[in-house]
This record gives sequence, C-alpha cells and structure tokens, in this order.
Amino acid sequence: MIVAGEPSGDAHAAALVNALRSSGAKLDFFGSTGPLMRDAGVETIVNADDLAIMGIVEVGRVLPRFYRAFRKLKAAAIERTPDAVILVDWPEFNLRLATSLHRRGLKVIYYISPQLWAWRPRRIKNIQRDVDLLLSILPFEANWYKERGVDHVTYVGHPLAGEVKARYGREEFCRKNDLEPSRPIVSFLPGSRQKELERILPPMLDAISELETARPEIQSMVVVAPIKVIEEGLEIMLLHDFGLVKVIERQTREALAASDAAAITSGTATLEATLLETPMVVAYKESKVNWNTLGKLISVPYFGLVNLVAGREIAKELMQDQLTGPNLAREILKLLDPDTNRAAREQLKDVTNKLGQPGASHRAAEAILKFLNH
Repeated sequence: MIVAGEPSGDAHAAALVNALRSSGAKLDFFGSTGPLMRDAGVETIVNADDLAIMGIVEVGRVLPRFYRAFRKLKAAAIERTPDAVILVDWPEFNLRLATSLHRRGLKVIYYISPQLWAWRPRRIKNIQRDVDLLLSILPFEANWYKERGVDHVTYVGHPLAGEVKARYGREEFCRKNDLEPSRPIVSFLPGSRQKELERILPPMLDAISELETARPEIQSMVVVAPIKVIEEGLEIMLLHDFGLVKVIERQTREALAASDAAAITSGTATLEATLLETPMVVAYKESKVNWNTLGKLISVPYFGLVNLVAGREIAKELMQDQLTGPNLAREILKLLDPDTNRAAREQLKDVTNKLGQPGASHRAAEAILKFLNH
C-alpha cells in the first residue's frame, strides 16, 4: 500500500513505484494516488487530487472528506494486509494513518520523513512507535533523528537531485514565449494552491509593476503549471487589472533555467530553482489565523528549504507582512546585479552538492526491498 496526498508527494511516490518495479520484484500497489501514481499503475482507493489543502481554516472546511479518505484507506489495508504500507510525506494525515495501521500489525515505511526538526518535534514519539523504516531525503535529518533515539532511519538523498533539467535552453525558451534573450528575465512562481494564489500573486503583480517602472527592460513572467492554477491565476490578474502580464504554462523548469532571477513561493519549486542554480527570493503569505497559530510552532530559523540545507540565508525570505510589491522588487533588483548574481549561483551550487547524488528513488527502493526481505 502506498499513500501520498499532494502533487510533490505524488511525483516522489510514482518515481519510487517505478524504481521498485525496475528492480525486478513483482509488486502490486494500491492506495491514495495522484495522476502520476495512477500512470505508474497504482490502484486507486482514494483519489488524492482533492486533498492537497493547507491551513487550519481550509482543512476545517473539508474535514469530512479527509475522514472518508482515512476510513477507506484503513479498511483497504485491514482487508488486504499488504506486506508493507509506504507513507509518502503528508505528515498530518500519514502519521495518524501510521498509528492506526501499525497497531494492527502492519509494517510501516515512511518516505520523505516528516520535518519534525522544523515544527512539532514531539511527534517523534509517533515515529519511534509507529514507523518501522524511516527514509530521509535531507542531509541533516538522519543525525537529527538518531540523536533523539530513532535508529531505524536511512538517508537516501533528495529525489530531485540530478533529475531537475530544462528540456531546452534560454534561446529556445525565449523563442517559444516571445521574449528577448539579451534582456533580463525574471520569473514569479505564485504557488499551486488557490489560497496561495489569492495571497501571494497580488504582491508579486505589484512587484512586476515596480520593476517595469524602475527598469523597463526587465521581462517579467508569471509561471504556472496545472490548468486549474492557470484559470485561478488569470482571474486574480483580471481583478487587479493585470491582464497583460505574460503567463508561462507548463514550462516551470525551462522558465527557471532561463531566468536571471526568480520570486518563488516557499516549497518544492525553491529546490528546483536551487538545482537549476537560479538566484531567488523565497516568498510566502498565510492567513492571519494560520500565521498566528501554525507559525508559532515553527522552530527553525528559516522557511526555505534552500536556506535550511545551506545552514544560512543564501536566498532572501519575505514572509507574511514583509511580502509586499516594493520589498520584492527591491530584492529582485539586487539579484540582477551581475556580481551578486554570480555569487548567488555559486552558493546554490554548494547546496546542490549537499543534496546528494542522483538516484534517490532507486536507493529508497533498495532500502525498502532489503527491509521486506529481512
């Protein structure tokens, strides 16, 4: 059984399923799936597409949906008694599922270990009690867990390491999107959830306006992926009278690789930018309720993964009230200075080296097969 709940988890889970299958082991999979897991042949018990939600208020509104998903997965696991349950990221849901299924004698493997070092570290008791094998993807995680009594942890490296590549270069990207390669290019990534778009896209649009005034030669673009995000993003732009902003669809890595600088919503895309060595500003804005409750539980000095891995702030972070159009434009202009830009790219190269060698999904698959055959 394999369970993921968000787009990034779906991608990592699908890569893991493909790696397990490529080993020659005859395995059947079922669980909570996104589109990539379904493409990899995982049988759907719960469709995860509608469960990628963050925040207290947002989750509160759809709690019945989560309860139904939980009950269906639990019932399927008890009925089928799989050799192992692989839980991928999504800790708020998956840690509860681990507790419920481990009590019933099922072996639990956790891939993309929960970021307990960032917030709510007391949940380590759940890991000690309910997880039989923990697979970590960040270089400092295994030691953090081991120092706190969790010995069944294996570091496999980040699944994006060595996998993030643009399909074509800057010249081709500019040709496809009617941009001029000799002029500065800045990309703005407002996130993939509706609430992120509502809170983060407007200050990004304000920053674009500020850049147009300060340096008209700068080419700004809003980069979005799924159709739903495109539609919601365009609606927000129209509400803010920004109908002429260039929108780039389904070319996230190509856009980042072609950009001189980027403003990116905190999340997986910041690591993609790191691996493409694109200097960035990390941005995030929550509702006041979420920020004043969940924000107080965060126990690390940085929000962006790029800074956490580096151990220092190499990408400026603009969080909550700091995320304004003028502030964001000011930081982008700093990154466009040639010397600053070169230095930022060198620092990102160092972080890339810390994320491990390519092949994390295959190393995770090897660790799982070893565990199953133990």
